[in-house]
Amino acid sequence: MNSSAGKIQALSLEEREQILPMLHSAQWVEVVGRDAIYKEFIFKDFNQAFGFMSRVALQAEKMDHHPEWFNVYNKVQITLSTHDCGGLSQRDITLATFIDQVSIF
Repeated sequence: MNSSAGKIQALSLEEREQILPMLHSAQWVEVVGRDAIYKEFIFKDFNQAFGFMSRVALQAEKMDHHPEWFNVYNKVQITLSTHDCGGLSQRDITLATFIDQVSIF
């Protein structure tokens, strides 16, 4: 596991102090008992929620970084964490930023 030169790094303390306030202002919250962030999205209907999930899925596949999510009708709940480093990484921040951008219709 440590042999990979391109190993994904968890966010440093300095990165967290800089990035987490921005995520909080965008309504992302830290998950209790886990190094992850969470946000709930509410859409007009299922079709809008599914369209959003499709856009996120395409980007996640390009990034090879997949969210944990749950959908019921117009609600999508997303948790982001990087399993390769056991916590938050720059990949989560990049995907969260993308998710916020495509959540606006």
